[in-house]
Amino acid sequence: MQQVLWVGIGCKRGTSWQLIDWALEQVFRENQLFTSAIAGIATIDTKASEVGLVELCHLRNLPLKTFSAEILRCVCVPNPATITDYKVGTPSVAEAAAILAASQLTSLTIFTFTSIEELRVRFLVSKQIFQREGQPGAVTLAVVQALNTTSITEIH
Repeated sequence: MQQVLWVGIGCKRGTSWQLIDWALEQVFRENQLFTSAIAGIATIDTKASEVGLVELCHLRNLPLKTFSAEILRCVCVPNPATITDYKVGTPSVAEAAAILAASQLTSLTIFTFTSIEELRVRFLVSKQIFQREGQPGAVTLAVVQALNTTSITEIH
């Protein structure tokens, strides 16, 4: 199976890998997606050493791609959040990071664009927020598919 799905993740400090993993499994089950199609995890650079994220990537053998708030804030997303902008300097972490990772942009220059179609990606799951009683933290997930040269029908 091709690994074409990028999972954007935002989380509170101290969120466990178990909570992130549980949220990931929920999203993939509810949307009938295969976790084996995950190409990697994407987030804001300030979460690059977040223990729960690092452990999840290690356990699932997935790369962790990070982007600065300055880059993330340039991405037009379906569900921007004022509180996220206030706390981390960008209105989106999960959605914007997933879009950027799936687009496989190699340049770190600031850019603007009008639609995600220009980046050759398809939004599969808009951000969803998860918390679980008895587990510290919270996690926000979004899933974006990279549209490479292979058509969608060839993937299935």
